[in-house]
Amino acid sequence: MTAPVIEDLLRELTPQVLGALVRRHSRFEGCEDAVQEAVLAATVQWPAEGVPDNPRGWLVTVASRRLIDQMRSDHARRERESATATEVVPENVPDTDDTLVLLFLCCHPTLTAASQTALTLRAVGGLTTAEIARAFLVPEATMAARISRAKQRIKAVGSSFSLPDGAEREERLRVVLHVLYLIFNEGYTASSGSELHRADLAHEAVRLARMVHAQLPEDGEVTGLLALMLLTDARREARTTEAGDLVPLDEQDRTKWDRGLIDEGIELVKASLAGLALGPYQLQAAIAATHADAVTAEETDWSQVHALYLVLERIAPNPMVTLNRAIALAETEGPQAGLALLSTLDGDERMAGHHRLLSVRAHLLEKTGDLAGACEHYRRAAKSTASIAEQRYLEFRASRVRT
Repeated sequence: MTAPVIEDLLRELTPQVLGALVRRHSRFEGCEDAVQEAVLAATVQWPAEGVPDNPRGWLVTVASRRLIDQMRSDHARRERESATATEVVPENVPDTDDTLVLLFLCCHPTLTAASQTALTLRAVGGLTTAEIARAFLVPEATMAARISRAKQRIKAVGSSFSLPDGAEREERLRVVLHVLYLIFNEGYTASSGSELHRADLAHEAVRLARMVHAQLPEDGEVTGLLALMLLTDARREARTTEAGDLVPLDEQDRTKWDRGLIDEGIELVKASLAGLALGPYQLQAAIAATHADAVTAEETDWSQVHALYLVLERIAPNPMVTLNRAIALAETEGPQAGLALLSTLDGDERMAGHHRLLSVRAHLLEKTGDLAGACEHYRRAAKSTASIAEQRYLEFRASRVRT
């Protein structure tokens, strides 16, 4: 088995092994470290000696031994060490996949969104602390401290390793989906740095969303989120030039869109909309499907897009939804109508100085013929984003309307 195949296998098995250990030992922090050591041992041994017949069992056994060794060497915890040292590594490994339980644990509501994201990528995604730190452009020590605090927080609140029931389970699932969406968005449009995409993050979010969907296929919002990710990710290749510059949606070469992802996404959208309940991810997926249906930008059914945003705005009010509705409204009723709707966001503190509001206003001003106003807002937008790729694009637009 080649190294990349082994890497994929380890990424799939890591959360399962961690779930098995946490269920057995109820020590998330120590178990997570032990599993990382077992995975490291596998990356060294398996390419040279071959993958064992039961790789999951191998990892559980090695990680369990590492955990017990850790406990034995922990002088500050002698009492618990003594109790743990009597534990026997089981011969038979339960064939239970606790990945979803682990994901719920990492998205514990007492954690901040940043901590939930980091812990999910580390424990469920299998990324190293250094990889996560690079993805979010923070020092590795900072990310290590964030992950450590998150694990300590989970320990402090005494969370049990089990899926919650009823309303709590539904609430926690929404947090899980939100965290996966945050990871995907950061991968699809990086909030800072020179690259527009961080494909590894987007791919990891899609992989985890597929995993959740496999376990909860009847949940409309789970299906909707996976559809939204696939339909959005399908445009990746067309979003940048060979030099890495941003290409807006209406100028993209749609032959570069991934038809396989679009077809799969559209089927998922149909499935998600078949249920009685309707949530924000389902609606956003339906909007993405409407764009995907258009062979050219001119053929986009903007009336349908606007209608979907109206529904979305009603069930999940958010300034970004209003901003996107303004774009759709401008396409159906003209740029002045879009600008009028944008003006309703001027008093929203969440949007003050936001580069998206500035850039959309610049775009609509350009359409009205107010080139001086458009130039000013493009420049202000460029100064307001930490993404170098977006800065280049917005400066280009500013220079274009100035000449």
